[in-house]
Amino acid sequence: MKILVTGARGFIGKNLIVALKRRADVDVIEYDLDSPAGLLEEGLTRADVIYHLAGINRPERVEEFTEGNFDLTRQVCDDLRRLGRTPLLVLSSSKQATLDNPYGLSKRQAEEAVFDFGRETGGSVFVFRLPGVFGKWCRPNYNSVVATFCHNIARDLSIAISDPSREIELVYIDDVVHAFISVMDGRLPVSDGKYCLVEPTYRISLGALAGTIRGFQDSRVSLALPDMSDPFTRALYATYVSYLPADSFAYPLMQRTDPRGELAELLKSPHIGQIFVSCTRPGITRGHHYHDTKVEKFVVLEGDAVIRFRHILGGDVIEYPVSGREFRVVDIPPGYIHSIENVGQNDLIVLFWANEIFDPLIPDTFGMMV
Repeated sequence: MKILVTGARGFIGKNLIVALKRRADVDVIEYDLDSPAGLLEEGLTRADVIYHLAGINRPERVEEFTEGNFDLTRQVCDDLRRLGRTPLLVLSSSKQATLDNPYGLSKRQAEEAVFDFGRETGGSVFVFRLPGVFGKWCRPNYNSVVATFCHNIARDLSIAISDPSREIELVYIDDVVHAFISVMDGRLPVSDGKYCLVEPTYRISLGALAGTIRGFQDSRVSLALPDMSDPFTRALYATYVSYLPADSFAYPLMQRTDPRGELAELLKSPHIGQIFVSCTRPGITRGHHYHDTKVEKFVVLEGDAVIRFRHILGGDVIEYPVSGREFRVVDIPPGYIHSIENVGQNDLIVLFWANEIFDPLIPDTFGMMV
């Protein structure tokens, strides 16, 4: 299947093309402003599906709105008529097409050009009116507030918010790409009767958006994991991380060191508890305490150890030999005194999970020898 994508180097175009190229059943023709002469004609001649994403939204001259949005779309439709072709045609438009300004008018005219082509030729046409699209690879400090906030906050640069209470509507790039490809695969999109829609969409105030993204930045220190059960938070966090400078992917953890070894917290969340890691020297035992309510899981990543248990009300000592050679989770039930001893010749590396964040005021940790 031949697919033509106009605006191939734009934000949506790049994400769509990456997804299309993962498929063995498609051959993508990528067209943009600096493409070789004749490539658009070749694409219109051969394509079974056309994703017309090219457009102008921040021109130097107001006339460029019409040239880049309406005129180019009309040219695509007229050339298809001349060639006698009716490929599936998908237009990426904007909800700003409802506005009576040069940009909105040019997008509305482009939409009508596509609808006219469909009515006159019987071809299948789909016009998507999109709200603000966010995700990886969007150009910052241009026309996307999410891209700008993510880029600047990740670099400790200032952001400007004229009205923190102003709400915006957003849709995630992966959902846009999924909807576009679904049309190609014969699945009818969600629509309001005329225009195709992408779901879900999200509404958030500019102040809340900035605060959320700043929270992502602060999480490297607080270790607070965002609520990944919320689809918008999950998508926004992925977007923020995609804007990290290439020399800032890694960051240090605060290590607590004593003669036994080192310990560092990794992540904290009121929804999932806490994850931390320890390094213990040979012959050293950690623990010798119990919890009333707190539950933990131990996983030895490297080295050899013995985890010992004894019920606080009495009974025999239970032993679990564990090794980094076989990843094995050991549950630590409340009411059991427990310890972990490094019985190997090298440092013992252990990953821990607790079902609650440690609170020094309510530690729920009581010392007692196994």
